[in-house]
Amino acid sequence: MDLDAYAEVHRDRWQELDRLARARHTTGADVDELVSGYQAAATDLARIRGAAPRTATGDRLSLTLYRARLRFTGTPVDPLTAVALFFTRHLPAALYRIRWVTIWVALATAAIGAIVAVWITTTPGATATFGTPEALRQYATQDFVDYYSDHGLGAFTAQVWTNNAYIAATMVAFGITGVFVPFSIMQNAVGLGVSAAIMHSQGRLADFFLYIAPHGQLELYSVFLAGGAGLMIFWSWVAPGPHRTRAQALAEDGRALITIAVGLTLTLLLSGLVEGVVTRQDWPWPVKIGIGTVALAAVLAYQWVLGGRAYRAGERGDLDEFERGTSALVAG
Repeated sequence: MDLDAYAEVHRDRWQELDRLARARHTTGADVDELVSGYQAAATDLARIRGAAPRTATGDRLSLTLYRARLRFTGTPVDPLTAVALFFTRHLPAALYRIRWVTIWVALATAAIGAIVAVWITTTPGATATFGTPEALRQYATQDFVDYYSDHGLGAFTAQVWTNNAYIAATMVAFGITGVFVPFSIMQNAVGLGVSAAIMHSQGRLADFFLYIAPHGQLELYSVFLAGGAGLMIFWSWVAPGPHRTRAQALAEDGRALITIAVGLTLTLLLSGLVEGVVTRQDWPWPVKIGIGTVALAAVLAYQWVLGGRAYRAGERGDLDEFERGTSALVAG
């Protein structure tokens, strides 16, 4: 199908439908024309989507149909409806879209961290480059553990949350460069590898995993999500597909995936609470690690189960419908 020619033939009818959908006052004849025009335009949109799932022409016609539908179905009843849609459809669908990229980011981080730790551990004199024997001993026996209890609970939780949220937001926002996310992944993985190697050199490798496990499961996964979103935004303009320009692909996917930054502020708040409240407690390690595992499992279910349902129902995490709904609430 030649979409440009098809749009040119039907443009006048679509514009008339849009005019009727926007009109404040309509007669009985206008309503009849609105309904018939809506039915015809819906058929047109189905044909366009059949030829190309996402096009600028199809998106504009979809918005026109949305406005027309509101004239005879009404607007959402309250702002809570729009917020509920965001958290039950838009956000989980956006997270679901990056599920496999997130897994690859996690595997890359684990591989780099393990390689760095093994290399430092097995290379004579490598550990000594990170400090004197006294400094390494203090880090492993005091600093690493005391880090979680030296500060007040509220201040420590807030500090951890804001710092991690900033890192995650920058990974999503600057993912478009194609460089920032790999650099951040490398930096994070190397830091983990170095810490593990130092703890191992002092016979405290078990403490490394025990103190990281409660909060680190969700905290690291949140960072992986941020990296996945950033890489997807980068890839959207590298390979936009046959039916979208690079600008269209970047605008559409960027608007959808940037919403993940909103979700990450909440997952990182949860991991910050676990780090600030749970990790420092003198509880059995299975209990503390179990709490962190439950928190991670909840986020995974939100992404893979709820997100999968929303995605298969046609949701792509795009904020257009969310914004239209809130705009209608304001106007209504």
